[in-house]
Amino acid sequence: MGARAAIGAQDAPADLPDGIANAMREFRFSTRDFGRVQKMIRARAGISLSDSKFNMVYSRLSRRLRATKFDAFDAYLDRIEGDARFCAVELPEFVNALTTNLTSFFREPHHFPILAEFLAQRRGQTGVKLWCAAASTGEQPYTIAMTMIESLGSETDARLLATDIDTKVLAQAQSGVFSAEAAQVCGQARLQKFFLRGKEANEGKVRVRPGLARLVNFAPLNLLEDRWPALEKFAGELDALFCRNVMIYFDRPTQHALLARFAQALAPGGLLFVGHSENFTDCRDWFFLRGKTVYEKVKR
Repeated sequence: MGARAAIGAQDAPADLPDGIANAMREFRFSTRDFGRVQKMIRARAGISLSDSKFNMVYSRLSRRLRATKFDAFDAYLDRIEGDARFCAVELPEFVNALTTNLTSFFREPHHFPILAEFLAQRRGQTGVKLWCAAASTGEQPYTIAMTMIESLGSETDARLLATDIDTKVLAQAQSGVFSAEAAQVCGQARLQKFFLRGKEANEGKVRVRPGLARLVNFAPLNLLEDRWPALEKFAGELDALFCRNVMIYFDRPTQHALLARFAQALAPGGLLFVGHSENFTDCRDWFFLRGKTVYEKVKR
């Protein structure tokens, strides 16, 4: 490791010449290094990092350099690209470091009354299937699962597949443990119905009750992979799909390719829930706008 003291990436603006900027940083990080990172994350996860993310990339990947005991980005990136054994271990960490996991319970709340009404029409049916394509730390899939129970009943056989490319946040989600403060947004009635309060060493935490957890199956999934093994048994049968605030990181051709695959996964009339800044009204072959950032698969 270099002997220079660590300085926050924000202290070394991206528009400074590399030599001056690197004198202010713990690790050497050139515009060429950044370009390599852009290509690698684009190829692996489909994420298009804009040039404005230079300092963010430095800050997040610096942690990986410390963990792997490299003192410069070029050597770290060379090792990922040139050493298959190192790549097998480190590439998932590289991707995890660069993915954003901003989430909360009942985020974008206008979606859940629409989902509740949609599911209520299926009450009594068997085999209702949903997919949350960006589970993050779990708040979103458990919110969906709460809505499933409220609309379909506690004995429903409906199931929710919850996936994410980031294996660390997926493990956290599967644990079902959250801070009590984060869960407060669910309201007192839902807290009592769906969560267990921690005691003693777990004071200030809550855990989802088994009756809620049983509805959710977690699995790793990269949307850019040619196959989605976790989804194969649901192909063409999904009733609803949540993929919110994910597509904004992809370019338009990648978005369209994914929307075509989503349409194949959904049953006719199935719903696609997207993020507040995502607009896919140009994909009329597959979906039409049903409500605010909610699309319905075209029935043929």
